[in-house]
Amino acid sequence: MRRLTGIRRSRAGVLAAAALLGVAVLPIGGASADLQSDIQNQVQQFLDVGRTSVPRAECGPDSMPENGMQGDVPAADRDSGRSTQGYRCNMSFVGGYTGRGAGITSASYDHCSYTGSMFPGNILGPAQGVQVLDVSDPANPVVTGSLTEPAMLAGTWESLKVNAARKLLVGTGVPIGEGAGYLSVYDISDCAHPRLLNAGAGTNLLMPLPITTHEGGFSPDGRTYWASGIAPGFVSAVDLTDPVNPHVIWQGLTGIEAHGFGISPDGNRMYLSALGGFTVLDISAVQRRDPNPQVNHIGRVFWTDGWATQHSIPVTYDGKPYLYTVDEGGAGGVKLVDISDENNPKVVNKIKLEINLPEHQDSAMASAMGGSVFSYDAHYCAADRPDNPTALACGWEESGIRVFDVKDPFHPREIAYFNPPAKKGQNLQLWNSPHALASIIGFPLMEFPSAARAMLEGKFDPAKALSARTGQIAFGDLSTDWCFSPPEWHGSQLWTTCNDNGFMVLQLADNVYTAPGDQHSVIGS
Repeated sequence: MRRLTGIRRSRAGVLAAAALLGVAVLPIGGASADLQSDIQNQVQQFLDVGRTSVPRAECGPDSMPENGMQGDVPAADRDSGRSTQGYRCNMSFVGGYTGRGAGITSASYDHCSYTGSMFPGNILGPAQGVQVLDVSDPANPVVTGSLTEPAMLAGTWESLKVNAARKLLVGTGVPIGEGAGYLSVYDISDCAHPRLLNAGAGTNLLMPLPITTHEGGFSPDGRTYWASGIAPGFVSAVDLTDPVNPHVIWQGLTGIEAHGFGISPDGNRMYLSALGGFTVLDISAVQRRDPNPQVNHIGRVFWTDGWATQHSIPVTYDGKPYLYTVDEGGAGGVKLVDISDENNPKVVNKIKLEINLPEHQDSAMASAMGGSVFSYDAHYCAADRPDNPTALACGWEESGIRVFDVKDPFHPREIAYFNPPAKKGQNLQLWNSPHALASIIGFPLMEFPSAARAMLEGKFDPAKALSARTGQIAFGDLSTDWCFSPPEWHGSQLWTTCNDNGFMVLQLADNVYTAPGDQHSVIGS
């Protein structure tokens, strides 16, 4: 193993520090045809806030639509019990498996699904670790086994991922926020009965790998699994050419913080999420398996409209490369980023719900109290194909599964949503649910930046922020669910998990979505 930092220092580090301090980001040095224009554009992008929401879905006759604004679960619905019925528009429930709830992200392959685990709840039983579901009959998923290797018992957080090309499932052990050392690789050729491949390094308790982890994902060809460890921005490339013998071939500090990512189809670029924005990394030397690989910063983009950037989905429209990039906090929604100039990525459009707009942060605070730290933010999305995608499906914390028509990426519109029935008061039954575990905190902490911005702009009315739920700053009631996992495309169905409801198969109405012949669910990492 070569233990290398491999990242060249650059002036871009100054930009990262500036972003963290909340000051204007300015280009430093270098030739420019119009320096004043460059500065103005950079500052504008850094401070720009999305102020429009996507058009609402037109709900069909079998719907149970939202009562309030788009994406909101009003305080009255939470307290009256209306939210326990759920909300749906042009999407229906086919079947599912709740069990003890689902971890943060889950994965699917062929006719199977793998439910992520959350430590320590998942070890309480009766079923431990990652649950394997056979979904041959979508109306009646069946548990066919449990994965109980150390990484699976430790909690898989945002690391449980599938590579369809090589029929591999990988997860890492993340007990609380960040983990180290444990990674297991499974052959899922028989998807209902995964077979452990690496009994040694990464699985044997006495043979940990030198990695830190919070999140992870594959390069498209499946030869490399990348583990990112949040703070202090440590990223490791694990070689899976021989999946029986996973080993680290590069690792380095990429900045102050590293979260999720997306990887280009050729495996040569990583779009690594930071606090608010992402860094473009040249990982071609790792992809080529150079003997002494160097990984270089190419470009960065930062923003203040949303934070805790989660992951990026590489797509193209008419051959031009873009990313759909998701923020899991601060009402940032989903951003469309033009990466045709990889040295200078540009945000060119945003997808937000009404509840995410600055003028509604007071209302969001009123309804989200008691729902715990996350509220009304996107987390993971999936495009229905990498080239000219027609639809984007997103797990939206507390707002459920949201589906958007993105055939025209500059004019997206919502076509369907399914916000599952709240498991109100069932905290102690949902041992594997991060939502149930986190409910000891009732305050929506992840929305502090967006609420503070609204206050500074004079758009936050304290009276509107008050409700019957205002005092619920601890011991939340699960009056909504958290939908963190990517909704994966299976024809006109979406397979996904939400923390409290567990695994679900959802059916889109025929009149709002037709699966393209080359449908291929893409989540980026």
